[in-house]
Amino acid sequence: MTDQASEAITAADHYLRGAVGMGLTWAVGGSVILPLLDVFEWVFQGGGTPQILLGILLGAFFGFIGGGVFSVLLSVAGRRRRFAEMSVPRFAVLGALVPLLMLVTLAALLGGIGSLFTPRALVNVTVVALTGAGFAAGTLALARKAEDRELLDAGADVAEVGLTKEEKRELLGG
Repeated sequence: MTDQASEAITAADHYLRGAVGMGLTWAVGGSVILPLLDVFEWVFQGGGTPQILLGILLGAFFGFIGGGVFSVLLSVAGRRRRFAEMSVPRFAVLGALVPLLMLVTLAALLGGIGSLFTPRALVNVTVVALTGAGFAAGTLALARKAEDRELLDAGADVAEVGLTKEEKRELLGG
């Protein structure tokens, strides 16, 4: 195997691990948010008995898919940028677009786009978009924290190397 093929596999592995990690992170968030929304609807709007287990499973499933799609969008939109260079609003917009795209796709497959324009559906669309934006902003915060930790760890390794006596004299101007 050549070095180029090996580098391509490593890059593909890196993107795949990132997409799975992002999917798992969003799956955890979705498995918490969806049942809470179901309970909220039951308490405040007189909905049916909450289906908490179903909400956990559906939230995890759609969260995983959404996180994976967000990861792909992020790899295209944020190509060759570090997390510290990315803006929170741009991240939030990308995060809001993912669940909106998923809802539009589901609506088109199940009952037509017109089903998204009922008052209840508009509330759901708003909640889902805000949730996606929140997940994205939280993801950026976690990524920045991890990136900072990696830089600090790399800095510690550099500090251990130290300067030679000659480099110290040169640095001090003497």
